[in-house]
Order: sequence, then structure tokens, then C-alpha cells
Amino acid sequence: MTNPTPSFWSPRAAALEPYVPGEQPRITGLVKLNTNENPYPPSPRAIDAIMQAVEQGLERYPDPESTALRAAIARRHGLDSAQVFVGNGSDEVLALAFYAFFQQSAPLLFPDVTYSFYRVYTQLYGIQAELQPVNEALAIDVDALAARANRGCAGIVLANPNAPTGIALPCARIEALLRACPQRVVLVDEAYVDFGAESAIGLIARYPNLLVVHTLSKSRALAGLRVGFALGQAPLIEGLARVKNSFNSYPLDRLAQAGAAAAIEDRAWFEKTRAAVIDTREGLTLQLEDLGFEVLPSQANFVFARHPRRDAAELAAALRERAVLVRHFRQPRVAQYLRISVGTREQCSALIDALKEILRTCLRSEMAHVGPKSG
Repeated sequence: MTNPTPSFWSPRAAALEPYVPGEQPRITGLVKLNTNENPYPPSPRAIDAIMQAVEQGLERYPDPESTALRAAIARRHGLDSAQVFVGNGSDEVLALAFYAFFQQSAPLLFPDVTYSFYRVYTQLYGIQAELQPVNEALAIDVDALAARANRGCAGIVLANPNAPTGIALPCARIEALLRACPQRVVLVDEAYVDFGAESAIGLIARYPNLLVVHTLSKSRALAGLRVGFALGQAPLIEGLARVKNSFNSYPLDRLAQAGAAAAIEDRAWFEKTRAAVIDTREGLTLQLEDLGFEVLPSQANFVFARHPRRDAAELAAALRERAVLVRHFRQPRVAQYLRISVGTREQCSALIDALKEILRTCLRSEMAHVGPKSG
């Protein structure tokens, strides 16, 4: 049987430019700082809950409503279970939200420098997108975005803290966007909010157009379990459930539901590990600045940095040769930045040592090229 050819693809499938996830190579001694994974293991209570779920058997379907997990999330955030939706990672939750809320004739607004999956969703669903430029400091221009939303839009999507910059907005600025388009959904993707930013969850009671999306991949160290959730007033959650149940009634398996609920409930482990990440991030920022890097203010579990005299792509390649992975984006405005996940202290020290060696090598090469000064 021959391989299928693109001639069998639908026109929309052929036009897609899929999201490219961070590299997941198998390299001995790898220092992996490219995909914003938590450097610490998940809560031991989560592991125990998963093992207990295995012992209870997997021959039957999981709870399609994820009742216990939704209740745990609701308790954690002072909400009702009817205000909680869960999915197979926050990417699935986002995909369902784009389908449920942004199929409008007007354009969907989001920043030009942000999580690149947003553009993929608009292509997938045929949603008109209008990218709003971030300012010269790579921060979201809330006033310009609100002014544009006032003229009509399908909704607003923004990551807060933003990715890949790590820059966060205070809740007051989120409120400005909610007020700018009260008849459309404002989706706030808070994948990294637990590392120092202010969550918009407290605004849900006052704004029926607010949908907040979270993931357990980052601050709960459960990237391998694939669990995400959305919080909002009940009508928004019902809309997501309608789309989910028209696509996949069982997005979360028994193990994911059990492990995620236990991780949500283990507040002490969460506080301990996120504090360690925040502390290491501050130290890493200072070390990078000592090496001449310009580092954007981050409230995420990564930093976004550039060296004014070194090409970012070349730095990323040189680091990879030394078994250190960071993320480089070949896109306008940020092509000279590296996104560096915050690892353990030991991993960050290995990164800094590798950068010192690379920068010394570059300097020696430049001096050799110039040669000695003539008399």
C-alpha cells in the first residue's frame, strides 16, 4: 500500500501551518531548558493517587464529567463546579474555546508576539485573526488593544504572563479589556500565572465574558499527565461542554483525573516547588545580566533574553553542542531572543558555565581575526 499523498487532504488541512512543539531529544547528560517544564517532580500525593487509580482497574470508562477533579479545582479557587471545565491539557481547552466562542464575522484580537498556537487555531477553524502589535518593550499595549476592541471584534485572547516574553499584566489592565468588549469573550491564558503574576480569577464573578485557562503542566509539574482547565461563569462552561461532548466525551482518563485532583489538593508541595522556581529565576536573571544579556522582566518559569553582540540562533546552536537546550524562535521582533526555562540550580549553573565558555570562545575568535596591531 502506498503512502497517502496531499491530494487526499482537504483544502483547509493543506493550508495549515501546525504548531511546532519544543524539541524532546534523547541526549546523554542533557540540560533541558527549552519547553518550560517544571524541574521538580510532581506532588507525591499525585503519584500515590495515580497508583491507586491503576489498582482500581482501567477496564471501564472514566467519569466523563471529571466530577471529583472539577470539585477539587472549584474548592481551590472559591468557585462552584459549574464554573469549571477540564480538558486534555490546556491546549485542548483552548482549542475548544476557540471553536465555542470565536466563530464570528469580526476578527479575533491577540498580540503579534504571543503563544503561536493561537494562530494555528484560527487557521484550523477559519477564524479571522487581527494581530495587535506589542510595544517596543515587547509588552502588550492594553490601551491600543482596548481601543481596537471598542470598534468591534470576535473577542480577545491573551496569555498573562505573556509567552514567550514572560511579561505580566495586573488585573486592572485585564479589566480594561473586559470592559472594552462586554459582548465578546476575553480569554486569559494563565499557564504561567503561578510563578508571580496576578490571576484574573477574582474577576469572574463580575464579568460574564471572562474565561480563564490554566494548566497543570507548569506549576504542578504534570506535563506528562496532560490536564488543563477553564474557569468562568456557568454559561461559558456549558458552551465548552457542548463542544467537548460533540468531539470527545472522555478527554481525561482515570489516572489523569486522580493525579490532577491530588496535585490540586497538595497546597504545601505546590508552594514549595513554585517558590524554588521563582528564587532560581531571580538568580538566573542576575547571572545572565552579568554576562551582558538583556533580560525581560519575567513572572513565569522562564526568562526571555538577548545578547546585544551575539546572534541568538548561533548561541542556541552552540549551547546544543554542549548538551544544553534552550528555545529560539525564528520570527520577527524576537529572533534575537532566547527563551530559557528555569531549571534546578544545578541546571542553571550548567547553562551559565556553557554560556561563559561560548562567549570566551567568540571573543578569542574575534581577537584572532583582528590580529595584532601594527607598529
